[in-house]
Amino acid sequence: MPRLIDPAPDERMIDLDALIDWCESPAFDPADEDGLAAAAPMLRALARNRHFLADFAIAELKTRCAGQRQANPYSAQVMLLRPPRGKYVLRAAFWPAQRDHVMRMSGPAPFLYHVPHDHGFDFLTIGYLGPGYGSDYYVYDGDVAGAAGEAVALRFVERSHLSQGRMLLYRANRDIHAQLPPDSLSVSLNILASAPDQGWRRQYRFDTASSTIAECMTVASAQLLLELAVGCGTDNAIDLAQDFAARHPVDAMRRTAWDAIGAAMNGAARIDHWESGARGSSPLIRHASEAALRMVRNG
Repeated sequence: MPRLIDPAPDERMIDLDALIDWCESPAFDPADEDGLAAAAPMLRALARNRHFLADFAIAELKTRCAGQRQANPYSAQVMLLRPPRGKYVLRAAFWPAQRDHVMRMSGPAPFLYHVPHDHGFDFLTIGYLGPGYGSDYYVYDGDVAGAAGEAVALRFVERSHLSQGRMLLYRANRDIHAQLPPDSLSVSLNILASAPDQGWRRQYRFDTASSTIAECMTVASAQLLLELAVGCGTDNAIDLAQDFAARHPVDAMRRTAWDAIGAAMNGAARIDHWESGARGSSPLIRHASEAALRMVRNG
């Protein structure tokens, strides 16, 4: 369950620039949970400002959303309030109700409704407008290899809503929630911690019925580039993949390299490759190799 944050009573109200100035100062260090939680009074003070978000949206619309188009890496559900600049990201997220037009047109999938998932970063969130999305909350210890089908010790905690003024701190690869549409359009404000290795942090979808990882939801761009290079069949790409499979510091990239090498092989060489992987030290490579061998033997 995310950590419920209840700062001491304080009636301050600030504008967006004041929050940004504070986050840019040495007072804010979101490198750990307590450092991120220290931003709670400031985020709550911004949430008391009932006009800043509408003013921000109007300013964006007057420029045809030039700022969002230039710097926002998220979907249309998210309005970026401060572009990623090192240690944090500041954003607003919109949560449509079941009866809203966008839900009728797109369905729930773009909003991850009813999809149990965790996050690869810590973030602080507060309900800004509306009754707030609901969540079925689970917790796990985060000590996983990350392979599809891997058993995970999930514990159900509760169902609750991110109502207006309620503040939670989600812990990376600890807190899981399956979100539910709010009764009416809702908005949350988020401060996301951005670690130096953020591009390699994993986010997972879970099967809560079987207490397993259903899939990894994130892929680094470097993984896609390596697959493309090896798929083109050049010797340099194979050499690089072999080096990454043996020595890359991130297990996900080692597994991508191993898979790419195997896909470029045929016949007995491919079988030998997967058998070697199944005996290896990398948890992800072992899982992938065992799955590949099962497909070969059952096919």
